Amino acid sequence: MDLPPALPRSGATAPGAPPADPEPIHRETERRTLTALLAGLRSGRPAVVTVAGPPGFGQNGLVRWAAHRAERDGLRVLHVRAARFEREVRHGALARLLAPLDGAAGRTGHTGGRRAGPGAPPGPPEPGESPEPRELPGPAELAATARRWPTLLAVEDAHWLDAASLHWLSALVRRSVELPVAVLASGSGVTAEGPDWLSLPAGAPDQVVVCELTPAPLDAAAAAAEVARFCGRAGDRHFTAVLHEIAAGHPALLRESLRQFAALGHQPVAARAPELRTIGGGVLGDHVARVLSGLGAEVAAVVRALAVCGELLDFDAVCRLARVSAPGEDRLRAALAATGFVRPSSGRPYLEPAVRARVLEEMTVGDRADLHTGAAELAHRAAADDQDVAALLLGARATGAPWAAAVLRRGGLTALRHGEPDRATGLLARALEQEGDPRTRGRLDLELAVAELLSTPEAGDRRLGGIVRSAASPAALRVRAADLGLGWGDADAMRRAVAEVLPATRGLERDDLIALFWSADATPPDGSASFPPEVPALPDPPASPAQAGVRAWHLALAGDGPERVRELARAALAGREAVGGGLFQPRLAACKALMLADDHDEAEAGLTSLLSELTDDHLLVGLAPVLAARAELRLRRGRPAAAERDLGAAERALRPVGRYAVTLAHLRAVRIVVELESGRPDTAGALAAAPLPDAAQAGEHWPGLLFARALVASAGARPQEARELLLEAGRRLLNRHRVNPALLPWRSLAARACRALGDEQEARRLNRAELLLARRWGTPSALAWAELCVELCAGSTEGSDRPAALRRIVRTAGSGPAGPGGPAHTRALAEQCAAELAQGGRRAAAAALAELSTFEDATRPAGPVATRARHLAQELARSARSCGGAHALWDALTPAERRTARLVGRGHTNRSAAGVLAVSTRTVELRLSRTYLKLGITGRQELCSFLRAMEGR
Repeated sequence: MDLPPALPRSGATAPGAPPADPEPIHRETERRTLTALLAGLRSGRPAVVTVAGPPGFGQNGLVRWAAHRAERDGLRVLHVRAARFEREVRHGALARLLAPLDGAAGRTGHTGGRRAGPGAPPGPPEPGESPEPRELPGPAELAATARRWPTLLAVEDAHWLDAASLHWLSALVRRSVELPVAVLASGSGVTAEGPDWLSLPAGAPDQVVVCELTPAPLDAAAAAAEVARFCGRAGDRHFTAVLHEIAAGHPALLRESLRQFAALGHQPVAARAPELRTIGGGVLGDHVARVLSGLGAEVAAVVRALAVCGELLDFDAVCRLARVSAPGEDRLRAALAATGFVRPSSGRPYLEPAVRARVLEEMTVGDRADLHTGAAELAHRAAADDQDVAALLLGARATGAPWAAAVLRRGGLTALRHGEPDRATGLLARALEQEGDPRTRGRLDLELAVAELLSTPEAGDRRLGGIVRSAASPAALRVRAADLGLGWGDADAMRRAVAEVLPATRGLERDDLIALFWSADATPPDGSASFPPEVPALPDPPASPAQAGVRAWHLALAGDGPERVRELARAALAGREAVGGGLFQPRLAACKALMLADDHDEAEAGLTSLLSELTDDHLLVGLAPVLAARAELRLRRGRPAAAERDLGAAERALRPVGRYAVTLAHLRAVRIVVELESGRPDTAGALAAAPLPDAAQAGEHWPGLLFARALVASAGARPQEARELLLEAGRRLLNRHRVNPALLPWRSLAARACRALGDEQEARRLNRAELLLARRWGTPSALAWAELCVELCAGSTEGSDRPAALRRIVRTAGSGPAGPGGPAHTRALAEQCAAELAQGGRRAAAAALAELSTFEDATRPAGPVATRARHLAQELARSARSCGGAHALWDALTPAERRTARLVGRGHTNRSAAGVLAVSTRTVELRLSRTYLKLGITGRQELCSFLRAMEGR
């Protein structure tokens, strides 16, 4: 075919067109389609093709490939890449597209005569350069030449075409019937304003081939192929999966991430996945920034609003927040989806967290604050969750709206309850900024201090001290701050603050501050305490419920007058509803005093009430000490399983605090004893040897830890070590004026160690000293324990009626408010059983063993009490059988245990026996456990043999 002399040679590319790219990979379907269309164009068949998708999906690469292929096949190619600035220039990109036609007609003026590569679109017109072409050729002129020369018009980034250029191309499409002209355009739908380039195929006549291509994300196989291409070797499965996850099938992100990864010399293995994630995050951020810079104003505003509010608001609210008057919701949603990083979720657009972070980085501080403020108000009106609204308010401007402070406070308290002290601190601090009411500000200040005790303890201590010292703070608030600071903050600093303000206080506030000052143990281990002269001693009688609780604890430690201790402690707990009576430290002291006085039910009820109030008031910082006290109480009651549950809860509550070495020592001591009572000496030994912070040694619970370590040493047959630990514990207790043996019976255990070392005289002295103090204190548990130790010590050297003495000790241990089941009672029962058996009293021994088997200590299989009980049961069974007295063992069983034993002896399983007896399977298991213990047998087979012997007799 002869060509007009004024036209360029076949295959010429318009000035400014980007160079051809290599063949796009992983796009076989699209390339086949374009190849077929080019073949039809050579045959004279017109076509209009759009290649659309998110930025970076390779649309422009396909257009460049098709243009290069068309040139190679002898077609005329007019090729241009539209630029953003040309959106506002009439016929901007079109003038560059048609530049060859201008030259053919002798015209020289056209826009954008510079060449631009794929990554460098043309810049705006130079000064003095005409922004519009002169005598732009029309569609008819192009059609005239196309009849002799099949022409491909290739337009990249068609979303930046101006309205006039789109109108021109649409007119050409409508006139392209029977003309060898094809329009190939690529781009994305990221602009919602102005004309839509994707509407080009809509005006095509029926005879024109229409094709709309949408490149799909790369699949896992394509990702694996790209790994091999960039890294020179196949990647392992985990690495490829991480890459596919990071890029989400986005070709540009995937390839750029791999390019940077390979440039560092890394190998595509699982161990390098963290580096790949880091690189991928940076590549994604850069991609988001580029797309944002090219968005239309309305779409960009909506994306920024989405970055602030996420899925919290519906789409209409997001548009209001962005102040967008959208041309239509569907159009705007399509533009958002075309970005590639805005995805629909539950019908609402959604930004991935990494994208949100980058979008927020691209905004100014003021713009972010304005959007957060507007989003918070819209979310509050929509009754969104407090936590979500509070998160928006954190980044918003302080508006002073009452609802804002209330939402922030509720969000902060919820975060505190869920174990997020850092978040709680931030929310409560913002609430304090927003709140204007002085009374509410005081409450918020205190709650913020509690959160800071967990997140930044020094800041919490300072804030509490400031509240105590502030003359403007209400009296109740000052006292509450002192209560919290003395119990769970820096007690020494708070004592100084209380001492400073005491001279200026009056009335009930003064009484309570005095009580709080003396509630904290400030005596160092060497007993060299000095107290400010302006702090008076606790009055007797106490002037307030708080003083009564602290006074009860001091008297209990001194070991004198349990009735007076009970009276004061009950007054403290009963007065919690009075003004100042709800303080936690005095009530905790009262509960511990009741524990030493054997009033275990009242003490446990008081501790449980404290835990409930601490939880309700969001004072989670105080849970660990109270839980530790209740764990010790339950251990004293012979309930190690319940104590273990409290210890677990206390350790979880203490974990975020990380500063209370004193409480940690208390928990460690109780945990060691629980492990020993559960038959786990190895675990107890490991805990005893584990280090603790140096600050723990100066605390009031360090002697208790030394006592627990001594128990481990005794269990390991190391009496010398046990004696040294116990004497050191006693020395520290005496320096603190803590003489009550009910606190820690260190003397009796030291006496046992002395006996093991052959020092009988020292053993007797220590036992007599403890017995004297226990009699002065007078509680059944302390007295029974001391008498038991004296009896065991004397029994090895003196002849006495041990069974009678032990029966008396058992009665003493089981009397009183605490009732039976404590350590003194169970050990006295075991000793009574042994003594009765030694003197031939099998029936009395069986009765003692039967009573022992009803307590929890005897049901923990590996525990020392259970081990001793099994040994005694076996001795009793052997003695009874040798004398034909098996009936005595059978008589020791309860009627329910006999019925259960008979059913099991007849072949019933635990489940079927439970059905016959109308009880739970667990009840059957417990009955059998006690039966085996009382009969001195180990299981079902021996039970069946025992029953056959009974029936034969």
